[in-house]
Amino acid sequence: MSVNDRVRVEPGTAGARNEAGGSAAGGGAAPRGLKKVVAASMVGTVVEWYEFFLYATAASLVFGTVFFPNAGTRLDGIIAAFLTYAVGFIARPLGGIVFGQIGDRLGRKHTLQVTIIMIGAATFLIGCLPGFDSIGYWAPALLVVLRFIQGFALGGEWGGAVLLVAEQSPDRSRAFWASWPQAAVPVGNLLATLVLLTMSAVLPAEQFLGWGWRVAFWISALIVLVGYYIRTHVNEAPIFIEARAEAEASKAVRVGVFEVVRRYPRGVLSAMGLRLAENILYYIIVSFSIVYLVTVHEYNTSQLLLALLIAHAVHFAVIPQAGRLADRIGRKPVYLAGAVLGATWAFFAFPLFDTLNPVLIVAAVTIGLCFHALMYAGQPAIMAEMFPTRMRYSGVSLGYQVTSVVAGSLAPIIASALLQQYSSWIPVALYVLIACAITAVTVLTLRETRGISLRAVDAADAARVAAESGTVRA
Repeated sequence: MSVNDRVRVEPGTAGARNEAGGSAAGGGAAPRGLKKVVAASMVGTVVEWYEFFLYATAASLVFGTVFFPNAGTRLDGIIAAFLTYAVGFIARPLGGIVFGQIGDRLGRKHTLQVTIIMIGAATFLIGCLPGFDSIGYWAPALLVVLRFIQGFALGGEWGGAVLLVAEQSPDRSRAFWASWPQAAVPVGNLLATLVLLTMSAVLPAEQFLGWGWRVAFWISALIVLVGYYIRTHVNEAPIFIEARAEAEASKAVRVGVFEVVRRYPRGVLSAMGLRLAENILYYIIVSFSIVYLVTVHEYNTSQLLLALLIAHAVHFAVIPQAGRLADRIGRKPVYLAGAVLGATWAFFAFPLFDTLNPVLIVAAVTIGLCFHALMYAGQPAIMAEMFPTRMRYSGVSLGYQVTSVVAGSLAPIIASALLQQYSSWIPVALYVLIACAITAVTVLTLRETRGISLRAVDAADAARVAAESGTVRA
């Protein structure tokens, strides 16, 4: 059972906000310093996702040629590049487990400082790697190692970034405030796309493949330092400091991933179900769309990157508004709308791609990311409300990152393989439809938690621990 099944106070009522000593941040007004916390979380997230998505775009445009020139057809090279891309996703659950344990014990702030340095160093070194023509199979092997380090660090990034905000947000507006770190993701992607667009536009194709793409990876060394500095100037949430003190004082209170799996398996499974369609839809839109247009239609790379640039900007603007809507009408209806609409996207998007009309291509990608935002915006609040503070970092990281292995990491590979096998986009559309159906069913099984107090969640968990301890003593 999840915590939400045991907290019987009606979400959004005074009782939900005041039970067990009030909310993490009280009523609806933003507490002092929250905007600074949001800014610090966003800046670091922009940096880390800039680097992570830079790899995704480069895998679609460059890596198949630079690191896998003997793969066969162009699509074979892209699939091979996406397999190295998937390594980062495989590493993410491991990072989520390790950094979730550290974050629940030592704090969100210090964990985030470590992750940003790790992912920055790995990204810079990817830009320094010689190609296959220079060092043979050592090139893809080293690429895999650096990609693993990237993914491992990112596995601990997301949970810490969103919880740093969610645990200090007011109960009535938690989805809105916690959606801002989510909005930083398209900003990072936008920056990565902008850099690659600039390099591909000003350089001949041979120079872009030779060294131009590397500049985007080297730039990360500068922005990592900025993100690290800003993250040194934020404080931990009071509710976390209290939970840590209680855990240190009581031997009965445990933290970590094994504890969250033992006590809240339904919460972890629900988080995974929520994540499935959102993650698959996103990577079909931002990664496989590139593959489809470039391989099927030989669409101009610069125009395609410009389309993604516009779509990312709209995505950034829509996410906080979707978070605000989740606070106003509830988490479930907004998320369900995203899953249902997402199921329809591929059926009209690929015919629009086939027109090769730039305006329609931009519209298809932008609409898809708007559907995605309906799911993505409320995710931090929903998942934070599933777990008590003492194991929240582990819980949200596990549910979020494990799903990435079977969802986002495989989505471009599966879609590319389906396209190669059937020479049609229809199987890809059915793939997205099935994923959205699974997420929609998951949403329907959840309890609405709009306005719930995180302290009430902690109180329910403490009562359960006390009851179990009493039973053992008896």
